[in-house]
Amino acid sequence: MPSRPRPIASAATSGNHPAPLPQPVRPAAVGGAAVVEWTFLTNHAHVLLCLAGDPELRVRDLALRVGITERAVQKIIAELEAGAVLAREREGRRNRYTIHGHLPLRHPVEAHRSLNDLVRAILG
Repeated sequence: MPSRPRPIASAATSGNHPAPLPQPVRPAAVGGAAVVEWTFLTNHAHVLLCLAGDPELRVRDLALRVGITERAVQKIIAELEAGAVLAREREGRRNRYTIHGHLPLRHPVEAHRSLNDLVRAILG
């Protein structure tokens, strides 16, 4: 019997530890053929959504949540900053990220929606 995904924990967690994430739902092989693993959202969207839930996440914690390397997270953050989607403010030894949610999504198919629309749709 396939296991059910665990519910996503609230972004407001105690301490500096990231909330546990559910394991991805992996479909079984169809007709004996291997199933290619993919997601509907990009790693850029995953990083952005994680920061929307907790704007003070460390790069290390982002990498663990998204399932990519710290270097990949750093590159994505730099690209989001270069695209004026994200701003970084230094607070002591930590960073605090601000998402410019009023901006439209970048692809023509979804350009009629804003970043805030995406965040609300996923995080509620």
